[in-house]
Amino acid sequence: MHLHIRGRQPGVSPPDASLLSALREIASSLLAGLIQSLLDERKGPTVATFDAADYQRVREALERDHQRIDDAPTAPQRLGRFTVVCLVMNRTIGAGVFVTPSIVLKGTGSVGASLLLWASGGIIAACGLLVWLELGLSLPIHNVPGTDERKSAPRSGGEKNYLEYMFPKPKFLVTCMYGIVFILLGNLSGNAIILGTYIMKAAGHQPDKGGVIGIAIGALTVAVLLHMSSRRGGIWVNNFFAVLKVLILVMIIILGFVKAGGADLGEEPKATNNFDSTTSFSGFDTEKSRNVASYAVSLLYIIYTYSGFEQPFYVLSEVRNPRKVFPKYTLIAILLTTILFVLVNIAYLCVVQMPMDKKYLDVDDMATVFFQTLFREQTSANRAMAALIALSIFGNIVVMTFTASRVKQEIAKEGILPRSLFFASGHTSPWAWAKARWQAKGIVSTPYAIDTHLEQTPMAALCLHWFTSVFLVAVTSSLKPAQSYNVLISLYSYVMIVLMGFVVSGGLLYLKFKPQHPQRHWSASYKPWLDPVHALVYFLVCGFVLFAALAKPAEDSPYSASTWFIVPTVGLSTITWGLFWYLGLRIIMVKRREKLIVTRLPFLVQDDDDKNENQWIQKSELVDHEWHTYSKVRSDTRKRHVVDGEEFENP
Repeated sequence: MHLHIRGRQPGVSPPDASLLSALREIASSLLAGLIQSLLDERKGPTVATFDAADYQRVREALERDHQRIDDAPTAPQRLGRFTVVCLVMNRTIGAGVFVTPSIVLKGTGSVGASLLLWASGGIIAACGLLVWLELGLSLPIHNVPGTDERKSAPRSGGEKNYLEYMFPKPKFLVTCMYGIVFILLGNLSGNAIILGTYIMKAAGHQPDKGGVIGIAIGALTVAVLLHMSSRRGGIWVNNFFAVLKVLILVMIIILGFVKAGGADLGEEPKATNNFDSTTSFSGFDTEKSRNVASYAVSLLYIIYTYSGFEQPFYVLSEVRNPRKVFPKYTLIAILLTTILFVLVNIAYLCVVQMPMDKKYLDVDDMATVFFQTLFREQTSANRAMAALIALSIFGNIVVMTFTASRVKQEIAKEGILPRSLFFASGHTSPWAWAKARWQAKGIVSTPYAIDTHLEQTPMAALCLHWFTSVFLVAVTSSLKPAQSYNVLISLYSYVMIVLMGFVVSGGLLYLKFKPQHPQRHWSASYKPWLDPVHALVYFLVCGFVLFAALAKPAEDSPYSASTWFIVPTVGLSTITWGLFWYLGLRIIMVKRREKLIVTRLPFLVQDDDDKNENQWIQKSELVDHEWHTYSKVRSDTRKRHVVDGEEFENP
């Protein structure tokens, strides 16, 4: 195992001297062993083995007041191919595919246009996925100890890592601008609210605000407790929901096509007129006009429905053999999702005649209209569909809780939060601890080992995720549940998907075409076919939705409202949230006359499943947060210099 010490910027003081001395001793022995093996065998680079005793000595040298070690999952604990696919599909298949189709049909007024938008949404999601693949498998970049090679070792955190690489200066600025926004908005509080609505419908009750809010907070709490109690259990539940959701969509597709084939499942006739080539694109609702803003908002809802491809990247360092698994299986997940979404929309239109009958105008989602039209016993069908939708939404909450808490843990590692190390720490899950105690049956536990440790879960980050989720539910509690849902998912879509997608894809294009410094030359570990078309398409689409949403919808558009500008205005203002946080952090440094020094030292090993390609993964990481006076920082700068990522004393 190689120990890699990331190079430090000039003006940054080192971590604790005793710990750094121990780390250097290990690195020197590894380098000496590597050089000796080269001289003896003359077969090129080999991998030095990390000694468990050395690692244990580093752990024992920790100063808990400002240092933590965060270990990646052991080989048996890492996420496999099936889980990667389920992470994408469980997040993507949620309330959107049941609720959004009716919204899009009203917004476009055209069957043909709505189906084209749904197909385009799959292509857009695929382009976004390719952007994330190129960046996620290429960053961060490290110097391989003892060689001139620069290799990437995938890290959890998703777009946080990409933005920090693209815009490294000034220190902490981009971390604050992304981190504060993600901490506040990186949750599915909107889905929790609509979950409460559907649970009450499934129970046969009329949804009321108090009941909906109570169920929403309860669902968020259950999801957090699940992942706090057992990491493995949370993954199993995620995979179960992913399979269940696929089966639900397949059922809808089969029922719709059976109805289109002439089967008598209910009282309504087949909706064959929806696909008449002479009218499907001309529009079924000619009384209302549509403009660019109407189509932009419709596309925004569809992009939100397809969101989910980024989920595995939030836990990238926990995946087994990420460079082989991710390109293939994330693309498979998006392809399957696109096929299912398009076929489900066709199935809806095989049953529900457009424009919809007036008796369905008060129904919030297309799936309920579908089942009401399909079966004679509408009350039972409505409750059954509400229960299925509720299960689907809860699956969304489960997967987002798992992945978003990891991102918030990574944000905390950067030191920008109060008590950052508290939120950056992982702990043995209660289930793993209890199981180990039961199996040990009183035997004294063995020393902590990096390759056999019990599963870890970010308990403090999960609590932070719960707090911000409940906070958004409370902030929107004065609105009706349907309005709260629309506001929260529109804001999430606009900021976390469209705005971040615009900045990340634009940053990737910037890396590709800007003049490169020799030490920061962009060389992707993964290059998609037709590069850079994927980045350009995603950048242009996100840019169109981002700015078209600022245009006022037509007066008689379904999206027309006196408050149409709130979501884009608040969404764009989120840029300033992190800026103010950054300024506050700088003010604290000035008042304390101290500088916050954050050091992240990753332990890297060659990927056992990819040794022929000389690929690396992160085994563990030392996180160090220290406050140093400015005079000490300047003194340390004069005494040290950095060469190829290693620190040396000046003569």
